[in-house]
Order: sequence, then C-alpha cells, then structure tokens
Amino acid sequence: MIDIKLLRDDPERVRKSQLARGEDPDVVDRVLELDESRRAALSAFEQARAEQKSVSKQVGALMGQAQKAAKAGAPDAAEQMATAQQARTRAAELAEQVKTLDARSGELAAELDRTARTIGNVVIDGVPTGGEEDFTLLETVGTPRDFAAEGFAPKDHLEIGQGLGIIDIERGAKVAGSRFYYLKGWGARLEHALMGLAQQVAVDEGFTPLVVPNLVKEHTMAGAGFLDSHADEVYRLEADELYLTGTSEVGLAGYHLDEIIDLSEGPLRYAATSTCYRREAGSHGKDTKGIFRVHQFAKTEMFVYCRPEDAEAEHANLLRIERGILDSLEIPYRVIDVAAGDLGGPAARKYDIEGWVPSQDRYRELTSTSNCTTFQARRLGIRERDPQGQGTRVVATLNGTMLTSTRPIVALLENHQQADGTVVVPPVLRPFLGGVEVLEPR
Repeated sequence: MIDIKLLRDDPERVRKSQLARGEDPDVVDRVLELDESRRAALSAFEQARAEQKSVSKQVGALMGQAQKAAKAGAPDAAEQMATAQQARTRAAELAEQVKTLDARSGELAAELDRTARTIGNVVIDGVPTGGEEDFTLLETVGTPRDFAAEGFAPKDHLEIGQGLGIIDIERGAKVAGSRFYYLKGWGARLEHALMGLAQQVAVDEGFTPLVVPNLVKEHTMAGAGFLDSHADEVYRLEADELYLTGTSEVGLAGYHLDEIIDLSEGPLRYAATSTCYRREAGSHGKDTKGIFRVHQFAKTEMFVYCRPEDAEAEHANLLRIERGILDSLEIPYRVIDVAAGDLGGPAARKYDIEGWVPSQDRYRELTSTSNCTTFQARRLGIRERDPQGQGTRVVATLNGTMLTSTRPIVALLENHQQADGTVVVPPVLRPFLGGVEVLEPR
C-alpha cells in the first residue's frame, strides 16, 4: 500500500509514478480528498464523544441534586429537574451523533483504503517509462548457437520432448484441460533437478529454506498485492474463502504477518519451492503450444525482509544469484530493466532475465526479481524497531525467482539439442540426474 504520509508530503512524486505506469494520476487527488474528509470526520467524532462523556457525567450529578431538592421541598426543585432532563436529552442526542460520526468515519476510512490500493508502488528513479516493450536492455550474455552452421534446423521444445518421451500434452489436456501437461521419466527428473539446483544454491547463499502454504487467506493474498489489478489471474476456492497461490512469494510475504521482526543482524532471507497456479487470464492465443505458459508449475522463490535503506543492495544481490544460475545452465540470456507500466502493483523496480529460445528466435522471460520497498510490508503489518529509537517502522521486501519448472526446461531442451534428437545435460545438473550427460530418444 502507498504510504499516506508520502502522498501528503510529496503528491507530485506519486503523480509522476502513476504517469510512468500509464495509470490515472488524478487518483492521487481523490485519495488526498478522502484522507482530509476522513480526518475531519474522525476529529468531529472525537469531539462529540468527548462532549458526550462530559455531559453523561453531568447527568448523574444533576439528577442526584434534583432528586435531593425535590425530597427537601426546595423551591427550585422543578427547575433543577428540568435542567437534569435537558442534560439527559443532550446526552442522548450526543450518543446518536457519536454513533453517526463513527459510522461516517469508518465509511470514509474504508473508501480511502480501497482507493489508495489502486495506486501502485512509487517507481524508483531511473525506471523506464512505458509498457511491456519499453524496457531498458542492461546486458546480453552468451551467444545463441548458429544451428545453420551446424547443419540442422532447431526443433521446438515440444517436438524434442515428445521425441524423448518426457512431455505429454495430450494426456494433460484430457485430464485437466488446456495448458496442463505431464512430465514423464527424465522430464519429471529434470524438473526435480532444476528445483534441487535452486534449493542448493539458495542454501549456499545463506537463505533459510521454508515449505509454505499453497492456499492462503484473502488478507494475505491482498497484502502481497495479488488482488488489486491481477485478481483475474488467481484461482479462488469460494467455499473455503481461500486462494491458490501463483508463487510462493505470497506465503513468504505472509510469514511475518503482523510481526515486529529483528533486522539488527542483517536482512532475513528465505527461499521456498512450491507448486504454483495461474489462470493465465488474458493470454488467449499466446504460447498455446507446449509448456511455456501453463496453469500449474513448480517454482523456487527467494524472499528478503530488510531495512528500506538496504533494499537496492539486496535487489542487486538477488539479480546476481539469478544470473549465476542461468550462467551455470549455459543458456544465452539478456537482463532488462522492466518499464513502469509492466511492473505490477507491488514492485518499485523489476529486473527480468530472458533466455534465448531458438525455435522462436527471441528472448523470453525465465526469471525476475522485484524490489517492493515498503509496499507489501505496510499492508501486512510487518515492522522493525527503529534503529534510531523512534518506535517502529515498516520494513522493505524483495523477491526473486530462482527457477521455474517449465520455462527453463523449454530453454534447456532447445539450446542443448543435438541433430540426432539427443539433448546434452549441462554439467551443473548432472549430479541431480545421477550423472547422466545426455538425454536420448526413447
């Protein structure tokens, strides 16, 4: 969630961020108006409640005095009773007013929250403006193979996988529908090997492994930022009021929900492998062949909680780790600084690593890493003790995909294919595959 203090102090910065994302800048003014109205309503409520408490105390005293005066036959007894009744009437009026003002304050607070949640994270200076095609190319690593020079045309991953007997699309569609699949034999083992490699690297890099829930409550899913503009991507189990996660980032983000965490000894770094589910809404007609874009896959995700001032350094570290994995898999790739309009709500900056896919003659996204600054943690109530002793403050969160199960398989099969239909296994994966060096057709 956007920092309301930032909106008040520097609304122009937020407007510029909205424009960079290609989103409505006027929502900033609507949020500020709602914030002012909510604060005015809250002030009126508090004033009325204070007066109500004061008058209520007076009622008891006045009634007691009036009753004593009546019993004593005092000449002004009737006047005192009238004054007490007036105070009682005023107390009742104030009680109703307090109730109304409280309800109004609550309505404005809810509307403010809903409207503020439509504002994405404020993009970091230097993030390119625009949409999907407006990224900045940071670096290209490796050289795609010249298959023509080798004397054969590259096959796509599905043809290679079917030749090896490791990918079965037909049975996947028969059992679960389009964009589902079976990995069989060496295909299944290749997925396990990729996840094993990612888990080993995570441990070597000092990340604490977690096994996370794949089903989460609405508060957690919304807090991680996946129910704002991407709700149509999420599978929901209405009967149980739970959501299937599309990334273990959600479970990792919720791990310290509503906690004050200790960052005095440095960032908290976690990694988890989970099965992920995505509806792929809006992708009709895209990547319909094979296993590049699917509804279910495995993924190993890194997640970091850190102090806001350490977030950019942690982001660079996550990118370094992802690049190291792609280097070890010997897949040509490029690194891009994703444009603001393609970031997604929680991210203030995102780097994608796109691997070369020979059959498509282009680079496709394999991994990404996002700096979400304080956006997610503010929603999830995750704070730390202020190092300066000023109470508590919101922490920063970052995430980075180490490997997914399907897209790296696509890139591995196509980049390491041979003319005879075999596929060379990169040395880094061989220990996870019993030492096998080459996958051969069945």
